[in-house]
Amino acid sequence: MKKFLAVSLTVLFAALAFAQNPPLPPVQRQVQNQTLISNELPAADLTFATDFHYVGAQVVQLYATATEVSAEAEQHLFVEPSADGQVKRFYWVQFEHRTPNTKYTYDYKLPGTTDIGGLPFIYDVKSFLNFDADLKSDPRSDGAAISNLLAQHHLAFPKNAARVRMFHLPTPDRRTELMIIYGEAPPAGSKIPATAEGVRLDEASPECAKLLLAHAKQNLTIRKH
Repeated sequence: MKKFLAVSLTVLFAALAFAQNPPLPPVQRQVQNQTLISNELPAADLTFATDFHYVGAQVVQLYATATEVSAEAEQHLFVEPSADGQVKRFYWVQFEHRTPNTKYTYDYKLPGTTDIGGLPFIYDVKSFLNFDADLKSDPRSDGAAISNLLAQHHLAFPKNAARVRMFHLPTPDRRTELMIIYGEAPPAGSKIPATAEGVRLDEASPECAKLLLAHAKQNLTIRKH
């Protein structure tokens, strides 16, 4: 009887969690050649330089528990691979929204503002000695999810990496965002400072931060619908 009760409770809790956290929707946005097409939030085409190869897409739940999902995200990844299995440069594109069962909004305090194709972004720039490990530090995070997507294609993010993280908020309620992260492995002898915890280049090296932003923008074109 006790065994039957335990099994019944397990099934009940699993059913409740499933009811509260419904199945993931399919990927909504399509890629044609080098262009990622988004018909809403925002309605825009994102075109990447031909050096960047499309890896794939997935939809993931972020920071999910049995009672709440913080957000859902549709992730796309373009990379320039290297012979050793680590990518040289990448664009990680993420269309994310808060779920109805959470009250949170996107409220970033970032130092920079920029514009790509008429879309305003806020951004920051940071460098790491072990970028891949930083992404995987929380298995429930978007970083862990995008690392898993890359690993499915037998690739990995560079350990020593500098990245530009940009956010566009398309709705007044700030519950939806477009995040674009551009990253690159600095060349040998690079003067970009880095630590295991990460260095905020906007503060530590503004010249490096501006250069990385320029790299991010020169290989990406955005056209609003």
